[in-house]
Amino acid sequence: MSPVSGSGRLVLAAAPIGQPRDASPRLVEALGAADVVVTDDIAWLRGLASALDAPPAGRVVDTDEPVRPLAEAVRDGATVLVVTTDGIPGAAAVGLVAACAAEGAPVTCVPGPSAVTAALAVSGLPSDRFCFEDAPPTEPEERGRWFAALAGEQRTVVFCADPSTLGETLAEAAAVWGADRPAAVCRDLTGPGEDVRRGGLAELAEWAAGGVTGPVSVVVAGAEPSDLTGDDVDALVAEVERRVAGGARLKQAVAEVAETSVGTGKKALYDAVLAARRA
Repeated sequence: MSPVSGSGRLVLAAAPIGQPRDASPRLVEALGAADVVVTDDIAWLRGLASALDAPPAGRVVDTDEPVRPLAEAVRDGATVLVVTTDGIPGAAAVGLVAACAAEGAPVTCVPGPSAVTAALAVSGLPSDRFCFEDAPPTEPEERGRWFAALAGEQRTVVFCADPSTLGETLAEAAAVWGADRPAAVCRDLTGPGEDVRRGGLAELAEWAAGGVTGPVSVVVAGAEPSDLTGDDVDALVAEVERRVAGGARLKQAVAEVAETSVGTGKKALYDAVLAARRA
């Protein structure tokens, strides 16, 4: 849809992730100008606004508010501001951004702090390629599938975690991704309780066994190209054996399958085939 006329717009504003004084002057201005402020934690927002001496001029609503009326309000000329505890609004604003775009309404942002990039920066892990995965599912079976799906991810992985069950989460990550996989647990970044712990996943799981406090971001190094796990091994070994049965030499079959499977090392696959034959 082509842009609508009028002065309405949706504004995604970054909020401090620890220290209120990290807020930008533009956030203060936006709070005083918006017709509606959308947040995932109304009590937190009011506390932030008080610390900034910037009371919201408009009404404050929760992110559970239906997006259609908000998008229509933007279309009709209202300024709707989204401010969340994540730093820069992300998942909480996806539906609203899409609805405003469908209405042809302008969407802009007030840049600033981000828990994801802050954790990545202090982790000491590679930051040239990374992915953010929000939080693992709470249901055990779904959580297991979540970890398994990321087992071969070669980019650095950043995700949020429940501090009360952090030990369990890290132990499960260690079991699937490897006990020695380098990681960092970042707690209360920029806040008074800021703490960054680095080590292998199993070591960090043991440290966090009793639970921790504060907002938590976990940063985990990506898988090495030679890492093969679970169903990946079975499927790739079966494909190698199929090609061997068709007349290919073992090393040739291994090389061909490794080349077509992103992140698979030839040596790791060759060793897996030999191990399967011995089993």
